[in-house]
Amino acid sequence: MIETDLLIIGAGPCGLFTVFEAGLLKLRCHLIDVLPIPGGQCAEIYPKKPIYDIPGYPSILAGDLVDNLMDQIKPFDPGFTLGERVEKVEKDEDGKFIVTTSHNTVHKAPVVAIAGGLGCFEPRKPPISNIEDFERKGIDYIVKDPEKFRDKRVVISGGGDSALDWALFLADDVASEVSLVHRRSSFRGHPDSVDKVMQMAESGKINLITDSEVVKVSGNGHLEALEIKSKKGGVIQQGLDYWLPLFGLSPALGPIADWGLNITKNSIEVDTFDYSTNVPGIYAIGDINHYPGKLKLILCGFHEATLMVQSAFKTVYPDKKLSFKYTTVMGGISGF
Repeated sequence: MIETDLLIIGAGPCGLFTVFEAGLLKLRCHLIDVLPIPGGQCAEIYPKKPIYDIPGYPSILAGDLVDNLMDQIKPFDPGFTLGERVEKVEKDEDGKFIVTTSHNTVHKAPVVAIAGGLGCFEPRKPPISNIEDFERKGIDYIVKDPEKFRDKRVVISGGGDSALDWALFLADDVASEVSLVHRRSSFRGHPDSVDKVMQMAESGKINLITDSEVVKVSGNGHLEALEIKSKKGGVIQQGLDYWLPLFGLSPALGPIADWGLNITKNSIEVDTFDYSTNVPGIYAIGDINHYPGKLKLILCGFHEATLMVQSAFKTVYPDKKLSFKYTTVMGGISGF
């Protein structure tokens, strides 16, 4: 059993910053995340996306923000349980929370902070009956390592920024062949990206297939071919090595919905005094919570984390007096 003062569910930016704020108060932290690496969506889905609402940074890449947050919390030596989803939250006879993951890893803490972003994310999958037979065998819904597609034939489906950006990236001397399939003739992505895709299509670097969609997949142990149907009635048999259906991710609360928390529109209701939920000892910060005037910004999540740990301290140490000072007055991390 892993024991800590503050158990944080979600290792995205808000969860990581919570470690820093809690560390200033001498609270030990452990984080759980279903993703295999810290950083949440910033690390897993869009590490190269610029973020503009971090004070002191006119612009910072999402992946760089995560790296900075990891450096910031290093002195407090938090623990991590990664690649596992929280399934059960119960209370023991001492009033502490017992939190069990999908891999039966058991954690114990007097305080739980839910910093799970928008919840658990599932890829939006095309309605193809045997698609699961080729998942991780030629079909990927998220690009984790672009080098995987080096000198391969890749087909990308989608009309948003993710599909456009990866088509441009892989067509630039990574994949041997890139095809972009979209069910419409117009794209939803950034106009500049659309223009670049059109230019690369004209030069032959991207095979653009519009007003069409993939309707069938086939292969022997690994994906080998797609059947692409046009709205005009034609059918294309496309040989390939990898198919990337990039239709986005659909958020869902998952097991959190069964923990007895007050839920509004897939978000957890909180008291803005300290971002506590209706269950004493459980808090919710970041995009997963809901209150009047809520803004889903990383900046706001950092603020919520700062206030939340003040209340958490009183739960962990009810007999101790909390004397908060500015970090500049306290003499830096080494002086705590």
